[in-house]
Amino acid sequence: MADNGKLHLKKITEHHLFLPLVCLAVVLLANVIKTPNFFQVSINNGILYGYVVDVINRSSELVILAVGMTLVTAASGGQDISVGSVMAVAGAVCCQVLSGGQVSVNSFQNPFPLAVLAALAAAALCGAFNGLLVSKINIPPMVATLILYTAGRGIAQLVTNGQITYVRVEAYKLAGGYLPGCPVPTPVFFAVGIVVLVSIIMKTTTLRLYIESVGINGSASRLVGLNSTRIKFISYVICGLLAGVAGIVASSRIYSADANNIGIYLEMDAILAVALGGNLLGGGKFSLAGSVIGAFTIQALTTTLYAMNVAADQLPVYKAIVVIIIVTLQSSVFRRFITSKLPAGRKPLTPVEQEVEVQS
Repeated sequence: MADNGKLHLKKITEHHLFLPLVCLAVVLLANVIKTPNFFQVSINNGILYGYVVDVINRSSELVILAVGMTLVTAASGGQDISVGSVMAVAGAVCCQVLSGGQVSVNSFQNPFPLAVLAALAAAALCGAFNGLLVSKINIPPMVATLILYTAGRGIAQLVTNGQITYVRVEAYKLAGGYLPGCPVPTPVFFAVGIVVLVSIIMKTTTLRLYIESVGINGSASRLVGLNSTRIKFISYVICGLLAGVAGIVASSRIYSADANNIGIYLEMDAILAVALGGNLLGGGKFSLAGSVIGAFTIQALTTTLYAMNVAADQLPVYKAIVVIIIVTLQSSVFRRFITSKLPAGRKPLTPVEQEVEVQS
């Protein structure tokens, strides 16, 4: 029975989500030490209030970005560092269409679905541009996406004529606020919907298998008939499209197109979320659940630092230190070091030997 218990414990500790969950739990518990009522949730004026609600709500855009970042990382072995700028472009296009070119409006000047479609099309076009550079011209992902990372906010400024465009319409604020009679923040529904939709696509189609195959060995994938160029291109288009969704939600929160601040630094948080989720940044197999947990960990860490009265301009420094510690704890090198320091035990059993032992 004791060996059976050890076997179950070993299976749990070796699960790919074990360490990401432990890291998230550690960060949340650190909040409890500083803020005893951290897990307290209440309803005020018909909506949910509390630190936990704030973490889940504020991490919504990051969760959406992390899903797209996971796909491009798995397919190309690199990251798309332009997603924050693509968010700004999508928000600018959406607000500019809704305002009809005016600086501030109190009613829609064009249909809302038209604005959303225009924003998503612009974001998908940005993703296609990145995908073309990476998959067709073979430019390293970091270098290829650096172009839009630099120029994206300038494009957003061009769209809005260098001004912050305000859409002061209650209907537009719903995507970043609350639906009437619903206590849960609307961005949470966007994040859950994106995760569920992409998960279903990955489970019901061969896209996940193709992405992982191309990420593990692109040459071997081509030999078995996979079009690695097309698969990488599709992953970047999806990433751009998801950045567009995140951009619309972010602009709805502030009911405006602020090209200089929408999505700022979120590209780095998205990459960190993928890494904290236990995914390989060099491409190959991936876990969407791990990336979602990583996104929550990043936002929980941000909330923790704000609760400790850390200044906003100093936040990246403290965040980087904690992330380095967490990533180091999850690294295979650190695991081998810890294993080498543990006393030698019984030789690990093969799966057949474990089955025989359990039956006996």
